[in-house]
Amino acid sequence: MASDDETDAVRARYARRDPDDPRYHPLNPEVWRARLERERLLLRWLARLGWRDLGARSATDVGCGSGGQLLELVRIGFSPARLTGLELLPERAALARARLPAALRLIEGDALDAPVEPASQDLVLQSTVFSSLLDAAYRRRLADAMWRWVRPGGGIWWYDFTRDNPRNADVRGVPRADVAALFPHGTMRAWRVTLAPPLARAVCRVHPALYGVFDAVPPLRTHLLCWIGKPR
Repeated sequence: MASDDETDAVRARYARRDPDDPRYHPLNPEVWRARLERERLLLRWLARLGWRDLGARSATDVGCGSGGQLLELVRIGFSPARLTGLELLPERAALARARLPAALRLIEGDALDAPVEPASQDLVLQSTVFSSLLDAAYRRRLADAMWRWVRPGGGIWWYDFTRDNPRNADVRGVPRADVAALFPHGTMRAWRVTLAPPLARAVCRVHPALYGVFDAVPPLRTHLLCWIGKPR
């Protein structure tokens, strides 16, 4: 099965990564600056949508990792009982289960098999998942599943990088045109975010304040943050 082949390949790709890579430590200024930028944009967008009733909203995080994004949703007012995390890798799912509220539903395994009801979610999130999927057919199937889960008036919150990494054959950038093609029936609002990580690390070694200086130059940002709304 193509799905099994790709999920096995994803497991192998992640097995080659160092889970304790110091470059991604949350106390690194370039790491928390990029995270805060994404969180601010999410808060502003939720306010623009008029979603003051966050506790009544349902959300699913695809490839939730150790649960950081879900914890942020809880912090801003989402109810754990209305949140779902999907995670392929057992070790990451175990970390998420240990840190997330018990009421939050956590499902381990292939997201394509997840028991998420159609049109049941106000918000479906993905963060650097699609760039780790090298099989175009699997990308399409996962995008279709995510779109199916979103109820009219809801949407997908997307964060991923747009350019290939010549030093890492295990990932592939997802440019804006590809995102639009994955969700042809959605209404997309996109922001270019995140100072290129190698550059961010270099300038923050000189002084953390330089992150903001270089981040003010849009061509130096490597990631795309998108809201893909589903029409009512």
